[in-house]
Amino acid sequence: MRVVIAEDLALLRDGLTRLLDAYGCQVVEAVADGPSVLPALIRHRPDVAVLDVRLPPTFTDEGLQAALAARQQLPGLPVLVLSQHVEQLYARELLADRGGGVGYLLKDRVSNVGQFVDAVRRVADGGMVMDPDVVSQLLARNAGADRLGVLTAREREVLGLMAQGRSNAAIAGRLFVTEKAVSKHINNIFSKLGLPQSGDDNRRVLAVLAYLDG
Repeated sequence: MRVVIAEDLALLRDGLTRLLDAYGCQVVEAVADGPSVLPALIRHRPDVAVLDVRLPPTFTDEGLQAALAARQQLPGLPVLVLSQHVEQLYARELLADRGGGVGYLLKDRVSNVGQFVDAVRRVADGGMVMDPDVVSQLLARNAGADRLGVLTAREREVLGLMAQGRSNAAIAGRLFVTEKAVSKHINNIFSKLGLPQSGDDNRRVLAVLAYLDG
């Protein structure tokens, strides 16, 4: 698996490189600022990009904007975004571009090596990964949201786990229910949120977007 990293902190950038190399990934380039991201992604066309949201020179949203620009030229480019804090706008904007795997992790999660490497691989395979802490904070912010008010407490719980990128089987295991029960909850979520018939993967992302929008 070929990876491009964008991270301005030298120690973290080097640590990510060594970590991914140790787990069989090939870090083809690691850059430190926003203007270097897009050229690196176009040049290498990696299997996954691991990007900090805030990069020099302005430390606003250079990493995210570079990822979105790269996806216009490389449709379906898997992107895993790292952030120091929960930034709802960035999470929503990333997920709104539904072409390819996406992920949003807090940097603290990198300390859990197995979880981080698993997230990189899931995104590279086209999956969606949302940090549990991000989901928890977004849920708290959206607790009074009208659109999600039509969901039962259990359906909101299932939707929160969907937002973490968990499969039906993983959700069932977490909630101690059957996969059939989880499928029923998810279908109810799709129906109540008025999501049109389409591929289930697409509807899952649309449901998560509704969740983030509140």
